[in-house]
Amino acid sequence: MESSNALTQGSIPKKIILFAIPMFLGNLFQQLYNMADSLVVGNYLGKTALAAVTSTGSLIFLIVGFFNGTALGAGVVIARYFGAKDYEKVRRAIHTDLAFGIVCGLLMTVVGVVFAPQILSLMGTPADVFEQAVWYIRIYFAGSLTIVLYNVCMGILQAVGDSRHPLYYLIFSSVVNILLDLLFNGVFRLGVAYAALATILSQLLSVVLCMRRLMRTRDVYRVKLREIRFDKALLSQIVRIGLPSGLQNSVISIANVVVQSNINAFGSDAMAGCGAYFKIEGFAFLPITCFSMAMTTFIGQNLGARLYDRTKKGAVFGIGCAVLAAELIGVFVYFFMPQLVVLFNSDPNVVQYGVLQAHTEAFFYFVLAFSHVTAGVLRGAGKSTVPMYVMLAVWCIFRIGYITVATHLIPHIQVVFWAYPLTWSISSIILLIYLLKADWLHGFER
Repeated sequence: MESSNALTQGSIPKKIILFAIPMFLGNLFQQLYNMADSLVVGNYLGKTALAAVTSTGSLIFLIVGFFNGTALGAGVVIARYFGAKDYEKVRRAIHTDLAFGIVCGLLMTVVGVVFAPQILSLMGTPADVFEQAVWYIRIYFAGSLTIVLYNVCMGILQAVGDSRHPLYYLIFSSVVNILLDLLFNGVFRLGVAYAALATILSQLLSVVLCMRRLMRTRDVYRVKLREIRFDKALLSQIVRIGLPSGLQNSVISIANVVVQSNINAFGSDAMAGCGAYFKIEGFAFLPITCFSMAMTTFIGQNLGARLYDRTKKGAVFGIGCAVLAAELIGVFVYFFMPQLVVLFNSDPNVVQYGVLQAHTEAFFYFVLAFSHVTAGVLRGAGKSTVPMYVMLAVWCIFRIGYITVATHLIPHIQVVFWAYPLTWSISSIILLIYLLKADWLHGFER
């Protein structure tokens, strides 16, 4: 049975926007329940607990980002065969993706639970925060399998053009997470470990709902448990396209761990204030994330269908929408940051650090959007190594080098903050030159 979710026909703006809106709303709810941990912890358990939770974000993304980035390769493979209407390979790619996700989830559990204390020590996590941060990290990674399968299942549905059902599951997951956060820490004050437990339980319920959808559908992407196994040829494609994306996420995270380590040196107030900022900055990522994912699926399906002119027009439209939306959010964050930080913690020092970071970075969200969505376009075209090399050179090597030298010369936290807009801008210039000069589209056509 053919699916009606294809992005290869109809108005390009309409198809992209209708596909992106549910992902935007879904990511909005995901951001809300990610923020719920920090809001509840910051208001009920204090700024030290808030610092413990928010300071682990870069470490979590370091490990989760690698596996989820690698899983993006599966989405590209599925979308390409779906666009080409090769439904037998769609089926095999989906079951290979699930098998790959199970293995990745188990590996992530071991890495996160065993090595979390050592990594937090290397990050220079202060003593007054360390124990709570270890508890939060270990509980979070104990549920790694649910985290990975949650993203794999969502990715399968989005790859075949279904962004509505992931939205429903994210809304459900968000509500459950917030209610559990309020119960565990708003009512019983059980501690930061239970904030992580609330996240794991809510994602587990979403995995159940998503798998139920995949197993009961009569469409071409139906999942059968007995068919979950590796297909060697398709696994090779998934790894070839996805591994660069995973490495890209990891190198960005390594650089962000270095940034976090420098922030940690300024004490728990800086950790709490900057942690609150990063949670708020997540909202600027919403249009970036949804258009990046939409572009990967759109480009993959249309290249699979050999619709090259449509592919190019869609890329231009998607990048433009993301850049505009991200900058509008940046302006809002710049002017309303004091009121936003107070939602997490009203300590004047905490607020001061959060506002300072926002005033340094917020006006540069448009270049952040350009880099990420362009990476999504290239990933959909099978050129995932290009953004990987750019991010490795600029967002990792240059960012770490800049921080190492600049903070030695000027030991001020704002110098650390400038690492982000500088590297966002440089990577955008490089990727723009590549899009204009390189043979990324017609090379595929030949």
